[in-house]
Amino acid sequence: MAELPDVRFLTVAEVADIMRVSKMTVYRLVHSGELPAVRFGRSYRVPESAVTAALEMPSERPIADAG
Repeated sequence: MAELPDVRFLTVAEVADIMRVSKMTVYRLVHSGELPAVRFGRSYRVPESAVTAALEMPSERPIADAG
């Protein structure tokens, strides 16, 4: 069996707190493909590395929190 990389997954609520946006904004980013996520049952988990990369990447448009 292959070894899994040491990946830490965050809940949508944790991502929202870190990014200082609403949970709905995180869901929009996940559904649009801007933020990768894995679905576990009825919930999503986002790799911590993806959140870090999204925060470090200068974006052409700011992430607007409409909700």
